[in-house]
Amino acid sequence: MKLTNTQNMKAKSGMTLLELTVVILVLLSLISILFIGARAWKKGSDRSANIMNIRNTQQAMRGHQNMKELNAGEDFKDTDLANDDGVGAYLRKPTVPTGITSYTGAAVAPAVGALWLAAVYTDSTLAPATATYADW
Repeated sequence: MKLTNTQNMKAKSGMTLLELTVVILVLLSLISILFIGARAWKKGSDRSANIMNIRNTQQAMRGHQNMKELNAGEDFKDTDLANDDGVGAYLRKPTVPTGITSYTGAAVAPAVGALWLAAVYTDSTLAPATATYADW
């Protein structure tokens, strides 16, 4: 003789506390992976922005140097190249991405293969990998 009637008992629907804990842990691990990937993407984006800023200002400087027929080490013949406020200038110091303190530019025309604009890094991994800039 049976003591309980199993035909009338229904299975309770829902989640146990253990199942809920496992789901929360899986979601938290996926979110942490997402944040790590986003941080790496941001760092790569900042590095690319830094390289493009230096490259573009280098090309503009070379163009200015050629138009004004400046030799390496000569002072600028005019002030329309790079004003601090940028008013009337066709070349301004670029916006500084994260990981860089500032950009510094010389007051004289650079030699071929030398940078006119240099970055002061707070994060050294943003520095361009190449040591030579002659082809810029």
